[in-house]
Amino acid sequence: MAWQIEYEFTLPKGYRDMQGTIHRDGVMRLATAADEILPLKDPRVQQNAGYLSVILLARVITKLGSLQAVDTNVIEGLYTMDLAYLQDLYDRINSMEAPMYACTCPQCGKEIHVPINFMEAGR
Repeated sequence: MAWQIEYEFTLPKGYRDMQGTIHRDGVMRLATAADEILPLKDPRVQQNAGYLSVILLARVITKLGSLQAVDTNVIEGLYTMDLAYLQDLYDRINSMEAPMYACTCPQCGKEIHVPINFMEAGR
């Protein structure tokens, strides 16, 4: 089974470049350990922890419209709605998915997949 490492998205508002072009469609890749660790050394993050998400997004967004590159200046120029959208997308694609257990439904006999919640196990 192949796993997905890149995710397409469409921003709610879009990034407006210096020429007035709106860029809405993009691609975000899964984050690596380096993506999360290296920005912690950045002086901008050390002065303002909120800047961490700006650097993280600039590292993992591989495409936005027809822009040549996505850097921190682009992320800083996003509307707050788009920034919140991208932060949520980052969290969703980089969070650990719950493992699934394949079992047979006792009522209909079909195979179903039930998520295993280790936090609830044993309660």
